[in-house]
Amino acid sequence: MERPSWAPADVDIETPSIARVYDYWVGGTHNFEVDRAVARQVEEANPALPKTFRANRAFLRRAGRELAGLGIRQFLDVGSGIPAEHNVHDAVFAAAPDSKVVYTDIDPVAVAHGRAILAGEPRAAIFQGDLYKPKDIFEAPDTARLIDFDQPVGLILGAVLHFVPEENDPLALIRQFTDRLVPGSYLVLSHAGADEVPQAAPNVAKSYGGAVSEVIWRSTEQFTALFEGFQLIDPGVTPVTVWRPDADADVDGLGAGAPMLAGAALKPVV
Repeated sequence: MERPSWAPADVDIETPSIARVYDYWVGGTHNFEVDRAVARQVEEANPALPKTFRANRAFLRRAGRELAGLGIRQFLDVGSGIPAEHNVHDAVFAAAPDSKVVYTDIDPVAVAHGRAILAGEPRAAIFQGDLYKPKDIFEAPDTARLIDFDQPVGLILGAVLHFVPEENDPLALIRQFTDRLVPGSYLVLSHAGADEVPQAAPNVAKSYGGAVSEVIWRSTEQFTALFEGFQLIDPGVTPVTVWRPDADADVDGLGAGAPMLAGAALKPVV
């Protein structure tokens, strides 16, 4: 196919990318027919999957907007994927134009497309970073340029911790990030989970054709435990569709049975 003018020169547009499949599902435009073909195939086998991802993206927008309303002006989104239209930066810039947003993702395709999307936007950046290497994320030039860790930060780990198995201690991993945050900061999490795991859930990675790691499903109690040391804000831990909902919270009609949990919490003064 002919390379569109917006496509980064170093990105393969003939091979499907899981980052672009996700981008297609959540309404982005940085995807190609080869990605959309995979998306349609996966959706046919597991129709709830793209709906859940859309609900998660809508939650992240609402959480960003709510935190901006609480005075947060710096956001670090780890495992962001492609920062497509209507993402965190759009929501927080609309609520507070002086905000700064740093995205990071391990997928080089997501980063390449993200850089194209954010080109010319001095308030936001994206770079390649590994969830398991918080120090590298903190010390990255874009992080240093945009985020002052002496001030409160909104840390977002959206739909990423369900790739961290128990043997890798997800709570300890979270603490490597949150220990750097001053009181008054917020932690935003979303995670594949429900007290009753849907029958199709173990096949999520297979649906992606092996492109993603195994998804670790956690119960409400297990997910809530990941906020240890933080104070959950209303409404606490809920399915993504019912966390401070607006008109776009559940456009696919998943309802309270959405198989993705969400919450936001304050780092209190000790």
